[in-house]
Amino acid sequence: MINRISPREENLRLRPPERVMDLERLGSLHASRLSFTRSLIRQMARQRWQISAARFDLDDAGHGTVIYRLQTPRGRYHGVIFSQPLDDEARSDRVIAEAWDVTFGVVEGEVDEALLEQMAANVPLQEAGRQHPRLLVLSRANRSLRNFDAFTRALAEGYQPDPAWLTRAGYLYRTTAVYGNGKFGIADFGRLKDNPDFQRPFSAQMLAVYLLRHFSIQQVEHIARRQAPATAVGLATPLKRYLGIGNATGLGMAPFLINHPQLIEQWVKSREQALAQISAQTPDEAQRERLLALLERARRHLEQTITGDVQQGERNRETAAALPDVRAWLEQVPLTADLWRELTEWSHRTLPLEAQELINTLLLELYPAIVEPFENRMGVDERLELTPEMPLVHLKQLIETHYDWALAVDFDAPDSRYWFWYRSVEKEEPRLGVRGHEPGADRELKLAIAPRVADTHRAVEAYLGDNPHATTVEFLIAHCRHKDIVRRIQTMAETPYGEIRANLWAREMKPMHLLRAKLAFFGAGRFDPKSDRWVRITLFQGAPLVEELNAEPDDLRDFDDWSFPLEPSPETSAPDSACLSHRTASHRTAATNGVAL
Repeated sequence: MINRISPREENLRLRPPERVMDLERLGSLHASRLSFTRSLIRQMARQRWQISAARFDLDDAGHGTVIYRLQTPRGRYHGVIFSQPLDDEARSDRVIAEAWDVTFGVVEGEVDEALLEQMAANVPLQEAGRQHPRLLVLSRANRSLRNFDAFTRALAEGYQPDPAWLTRAGYLYRTTAVYGNGKFGIADFGRLKDNPDFQRPFSAQMLAVYLLRHFSIQQVEHIARRQAPATAVGLATPLKRYLGIGNATGLGMAPFLINHPQLIEQWVKSREQALAQISAQTPDEAQRERLLALLERARRHLEQTITGDVQQGERNRETAAALPDVRAWLEQVPLTADLWRELTEWSHRTLPLEAQELINTLLLELYPAIVEPFENRMGVDERLELTPEMPLVHLKQLIETHYDWALAVDFDAPDSRYWFWYRSVEKEEPRLGVRGHEPGADRELKLAIAPRVADTHRAVEAYLGDNPHATTVEFLIAHCRHKDIVRRIQTMAETPYGEIRANLWAREMKPMHLLRAKLAFFGAGRFDPKSDRWVRITLFQGAPLVEELNAEPDDLRDFDDWSFPLEPSPETSAPDSACLSHRTASHRTAATNGVAL
């Protein structure tokens, strides 16, 4: 879906692409008001989507089938979840795993017994199954063993789990893949393009994750009741809201950002246009106080974010340590028409990258009326167009003007061609190899755009030396291997934010920045890198619950205020804090000393 912008928006001062599309900056983004989790929850609340259990058939151990019905003003859908026993040694976050604790899908329309039987035979097989074309999403997830067992045991014994367990790992389940868009025989992307419920990018996938979160709460309460019907209690509301869904993501996500440059352009440009409009606003005292409150919440959230990754831990500490300076700056300056622009420029000169982008994220929270119209601009009809009649000299100028960042790299230097990207035959996943030292270069993926552009520029220059009046098509007839990259150059030269300005072969390149950039737009929080190539994150932590959604919130502003969630205190988490007191200390110690997930 293409959305045009007004002349007024075009005249706003957008940040330059060389700043915005820097890979390290993209790897410093935070989930924001424009993230897909947030926009989905707002859509569900505005339109009064209703979620109910159409079937809840679980045994004492929580295994069986659950079907959730989702009714929107325009349609009906069902989330179908299969929970099965899984040996501990078979539990794996790898995409090539063959068994999971739960498998599930979102179905358009009704689920009769024939469809349920077909799904029960195939959804647990995931990629190996024959999936039904009415499935919009196919997914699977594994338990966080320590959290799941600790929560079940606590509720069965009649007390609330220690909130610190969710600060350490904010979920009971983590997904290892959430498939959509026609994968493995499920409904094709085109089926959703005109569907008003799920035409925004990844909205159906985010719904599936949200339903899994609801299931995780109901399942752990169900098991506790079956284990100890006389003493079991339900999970307290603050803990339910603090509970999210985890995700384990590796290099398989990285190619998306390279292979969909027009979509990335739309996401980034929408965010930049919203920020530009906000920078042009004159704030009042209430908005300054609101920003100060958000800064404090974000600071506490960062201090509560636990990661085993040394570099990410240091980035979190640096960002949290910078926020008191931001508070002091805000408290001292007068309320002028240029306050927000002055703030962002001061932060750019003064603060570390993650703190800079955190301020931008919090500014988006202040102006929902500006930000939320961009929800419907996050999609685009992707089409890279070739212009064969373009004079070749014009193509050369496009490269030199819009891809100067790529031409500035010396690709003959060993450190500039250190990595190569390939797809592992054995593991069926994208991989990074060291060029000249590891096998796989013969299967190299064309993900590094910068060296391809530079190679094409050299070939164009040479061809123009003999054919100064040539057209692009004449060049391509002689050098057909450049066709794909020429098409990309001609199309993306018209866009400021589509290309990530980095050499993906470079030794210093951090693939984690690619993963975080995409995950931030999804709405991920609590980034916990497990290496420089895969990460665990949490989705929907702090989000409103199904029962709150069904209750039709009167004030959507309060309903939507769940960014940077904070650990609930034991007193607010427990209906009866007395039954918690003698257990809290030992559980908190265990949680903060580390949890095997």
